Formats: sequence, structure tokens, C-alpha cells
Amino acid sequence: MAPAPPLATSFSLAEVQRRLAAGACWVRRGSRLYDLTGFVRHHPGGEQLLRARAGQDISADLDGPPHRHSANARRWLEQYYVGDLQADPQGFLENGAVTSSGTQKTDLELEPRLKEVDWEKDLVDWKKPLLWQVGHLGEKYDEWVHQPVIRPIRLFHSDFIESLSKTVWYSVPIVWVPLMLYLSWFYYQILAQGNVRLFTSFSTEYSVTVQKSVFPGLFVLGIVLWSLIEYLLHRFLFHMKPPSNSYYLITLHFIMHGQHHKAPFDGSRLVFPPVPASLLIAFFYGLLRLLLPEAVGGTVFAGGLLGYVIYDMLHYYMHFGSPHKGSFLYSMKAHHVKHHFVHQRSGFGISTKLWDYLFHTLIPEEPHSKMQ
Repeated sequence: MAPAPPLATSFSLAEVQRRLAAGACWVRRGSRLYDLTGFVRHHPGGEQLLRARAGQDISADLDGPPHRHSANARRWLEQYYVGDLQADPQGFLENGAVTSSGTQKTDLELEPRLKEVDWEKDLVDWKKPLLWQVGHLGEKYDEWVHQPVIRPIRLFHSDFIESLSKTVWYSVPIVWVPLMLYLSWFYYQILAQGNVRLFTSFSTEYSVTVQKSVFPGLFVLGIVLWSLIEYLLHRFLFHMKPPSNSYYLITLHFIMHGQHHKAPFDGSRLVFPPVPASLLIAFFYGLLRLLLPEAVGGTVFAGGLLGYVIYDMLHYYMHFGSPHKGSFLYSMKAHHVKHHFVHQRSGFGISTKLWDYLFHTLIPEEPHSKMQ
């Protein structure tokens, strides 16, 4: 691992070269230096794309092609600022060696010089739990919550309650996969007895016996239904815009989803913690048991539970994984990162883009345009 940068505001060419040789991924904009070592695995374009630009000026890359980076992406970059280069930036480093004077020139007078992130001047006090503060942001909340930061979030004063609001990614399969397997086996056994019938509430004469052969179809139906529920929850509940004069609705939005958009790489808050998840899962189980015969509803529920596990695992991977370029997961990761940084009102599908396509909420393919 590359050594941490010292508390300095400027670095010599030799110092930057030493850090690159140690494996760090430092880049620059003009004379401003950024240490992206901790971000390379999260980059939607892939780790190799950033590694290939270590020691180079990325000003042109921010403007594209293939795309122009958003204001949020540029603001995000500033959180990795470590200092300035103590030399002519035209004679910088490329793969650990000083480049010639023929490298791409950057007009430092025209380059926007963003200030370093000043946590002391933010709208909230990051030294205190955020949940009770965000409701006071009012009309500033929506803009603030969609300006992502790289630091973790604390929600509650109580250490115990705080621990229930966070979890590791592998808690999801550990807790829910055994339950899914048990329910699948249990309800398959009931279907195999041949005593389950549909429509008995309306007509005994025209009721239909449910054979065990329909178990795979009911299970897959549960997976598909979960993908729809995932889309609807994400679009209409998680991305509701709370009224600016409602302290409680702003607070509710933040604890449900706003916290994730504010700190999208807080690894302890990327999957649904088991305790609150159990409440939602119990609700859907009860609803299916109410609407359908026990074995039918239970089988659909088991499929939906697997769909939920897949969703949470994919979601975690889209933030921390580094898929191969051109793969399905690469496409889904790029899609989801655009949702976080640019198109918060579209691209709601996590495990599939199907519902975004059907309901016309796909993230638009924007033509490349240079910054003016």
C-alpha cells in the first residue's frame, strides 16, 4: 500500500514519483495533485482506466470523451486533493518518469480552482449524529443530500441503535439464504401432496389444483416480482422529494435512502441491516399469505427473498466491485454510478434495467460535449 501523504500543501516531482513507484495512484489537474489510491476500485470506468492515468493530467479526461464528468464528480475529486506540484506541471510524470515538454498543456489561469472540502463550513456538524440535523436544512436538503462525500455517516447518539443501522455485506446471505432454502423445501413438500387449490374463495367447482411442477414458475415469479418492488420502492419512496417545510419527512427520507446518496461508499450502509429488513420482509410474507394459498404465497415469497439477496449483493458490488469492461456488471455499475452522481431522478433499477425501460426512466445516453 502506498504511504499516506504528509501534512503538506506542495510536493516535488521526486516525491510524487516516489509515491507512484510505491503503487499510489496520484493524478493532477494543472498543478493540483489528487491521491486516488483509495478510489480506484470504485471508479465506474474500472480500476485499470485510472491506473493508466497515474501521474498524468486528467483535465481533458474530465471533459471527455467518452463523456463529460458531472459537477458532482468534480466536487468528489476535490475530496482527494493533497496539495500542489512544486514544478512546471508540463514536465510531470508518466508511469513514474518525467515527461517531455511536449505533453498536453493546461492553462492554469482558465482552469477552475475549486477549494478543498471544508467540513467545518458544511450545512451540518459532522462531529454529531446527522439524523436530527438534516430536517432543519429545509429547501437546502435536496441539493445537499445529492452532493456525495467520501466519509462515513453517523445517524444516532446511541451506540446500540447505531449498530443496528449498519451491517457488513455478508450478513445478508448468512441471514436470509438459509431461510429461503428452508421455505423453498417446506412449501415444495406441501405442493407435492397435491392438496393446494387456487380460487377456492370464489368457487369450489372451478378451483384449480396446484401441481408441484409449477414450483419453479412460482419461484421465478417471486424473483421477478421482487425486481418490480425494488424498482417501485426506489423510485416512489426512496426518491420522493420531501416538502422543504417538513422536518419529519426530510428526516424519514434521509434515514431511508438519503444517507446512502450522501455517502455512497460507506460500506457499512450499502446493504439492508437484518433487523430493519426483517420488518419489511415479514410484511411482504404476511401480505402474500393473505392474498394467496399458503404454499403458493410461500413459494412466491421464497423466490422474492432470493431476488432480494441478489439485489443487495449486486448493489454492494456496483459500489465496491471492479467488473471487466464490456461485461453486464460493468454496464450495471456505470448505470448505477450515473444515478448517484448525475441522474438521481432516473435509473432506479439495481438488479435489472427492465422496469426502467418499461416505465421510461432509463438514464439517457448523452452525446459528448466539451466544456465551454
